[in-house]
Amino acid sequence: MFTKIFLSIGVLLAIAFLILVILRIRNEQEVNRIWRLCFAHATRSLQGVPTENRFTKDMVMALPVPVQRYFLHSIALQTPLASSVSLKMSGSFRMAQDKPWIPMQATEILSTKGFVWKARIGSGLFQMSGSDRYINKSGRMRFSLWGLVPLVNAHNPDITRSSIGRFAGEFFWLPSALLPQRGVSWKAIDDKTIQASLKVDDEPVTLTLFIDANGKLLKLSLPRWGDQTEDSSYTYIPFGGEYQEEKIFGGFTIPSQMSAGWWLGTARYSEFFRAKIEQAEFR
Repeated sequence: MFTKIFLSIGVLLAIAFLILVILRIRNEQEVNRIWRLCFAHATRSLQGVPTENRFTKDMVMALPVPVQRYFLHSIALQTPLASSVSLKMSGSFRMAQDKPWIPMQATEILSTKGFVWKARIGSGLFQMSGSDRYINKSGRMRFSLWGLVPLVNAHNPDITRSSIGRFAGEFFWLPSALLPQRGVSWKAIDDKTIQASLKVDDEPVTLTLFIDANGKLLKLSLPRWGDQTEDSSYTYIPFGGEYQEEKIFGGFTIPSQMSAGWWLGTARYSEFFRAKIEQAEFR
């Protein structure tokens, strides 16, 4: 009697485990498909572009002087204009202000059409893996424990709008996406504060960049759609990051060490993300 019960429980557990494995494989296939799609979009955008399409001073001469300094610092003259960047990063992450920092390893492709961030967060029995993405007017966040047990699977208009903010807010890793030739409008607030206005699938985004006298990016902020409020309702919240170090990859000088969080620049600032860029490949 007990043997049959234990066998039945064992069979059910095996079936459940098999289902979780199948779901994990399908999820990974979907994420890899989106990854390839992001890369394909970037590749297509370069088709037919002459090889002499490289960064020159003429591309930014009509912009305010502080904006010129930012671009001339971020993109070396004659650097081929990239439509995507593949990143490898390490760092730490925390769920809330009162939670401990846990290790994070991630790869990301950021293109002019979207992004996919694939990450492993935590370690041992408490390791989560999954992805955050935006492409084709759709955002999604999906994470699971050990890559098997679903924890987060968010896909709705609020997630999409928030993903748009993250997408545009990470263009500091792809400075060529912010050139006026990409439809971005620029103005200077003062000598060390510049502002970019752009649209992502009809959603307006305003990025405020804080730079030093040489054009180095120190901080970036934007109003991002999120639910980090007292009642967990969605609204536009000051979001952004601060950049402690930078590094040159393939002619692009980008932040290589950073921190980010919600309510940037206020007493409610909640830092939850720290990262160091280990590799960056522009295409």
